[in-house]
Amino acid sequence: MTAAMESTLQPQVQTSSLPVLKPAVYIVGAGPGDPDLLTVRGQRILQQADVIVYANSLVPQQMLDWGHPEAERVGTANLTLETIVPLMIERVRAGKSVVRLHSGDPSLYSAIHEQIQLLAEAEIAFEVIPGISAFQAAAAKLNAELTIPGLVQSIILTRISGRTQVPETEELGALAAHKTSLCLYLSARHVDAAQAQLMAHYPADTPVAICYRLGWPDEQIHLVSLDAMATVTRDADLIRTTLYVISPALGAAKARSRLYNPDHTHLFRPRPSQTLA
Repeated sequence: MTAAMESTLQPQVQTSSLPVLKPAVYIVGAGPGDPDLLTVRGQRILQQADVIVYANSLVPQQMLDWGHPEAERVGTANLTLETIVPLMIERVRAGKSVVRLHSGDPSLYSAIHEQIQLLAEAEIAFEVIPGISAFQAAAAKLNAELTIPGLVQSIILTRISGRTQVPETEELGALAAHKTSLCLYLSARHVDAAQAQLMAHYPADTPVAICYRLGWPDEQIHLVSLDAMATVTRDADLIRTTLYVISPALGAAKARSRLYNPDHTHLFRPRPSQTLA
């Protein structure tokens, strides 16, 4: 590969035509790992930011290539809230724009709630920019729709109780009773308990996608039956950054929705007028 060809494959940082960011904290969802899955808005903000505060244990280094070369970069894997938030507040008060870069989508298991509360108390402007969650990336990798007509029409996103407890009403066994497409985060360390609770409701042959570090170079996806979920997890030594998708949709037979059925009429496809004899 020539140098010219190689350069075309690198993120092109072009800031001249972008609006200047105001001093504020921009909480950006980086997606599951693939830098190409960053949203266009997230990319534009990242290109302009003066400071990038990122979860370096979960956000790949390549994601930072979208940032301005002179931007300050602060990894937070070994920091606490008491260090992270005051740092962001100080930079904004100094007139700088700050990107707080989180993995996946900030609305799921990102701990932004506590950060937002402190920023609001300090009267620091902030904005949340959504990202692609791991369950969406998993479905795309599997070429799967998780809501199949006549089979499953709901998706549950949850985790099993561990060091962080879930409310009693949201225990995995109670949610599994609905037999929906269930996406299980942050649970690989407790996979035996998870499998046992799931098998109390789902058939043993229910398809499960075990997705490790989606979008990273060392990504792994194992499609197995529910009764093999724990064994495959242990054999592959998957401890963290693992998502389980448990769903009858992953093994669905041929099906068709009403949406594009010729018998289904709606505002944009009304029933043809009957001609008079």
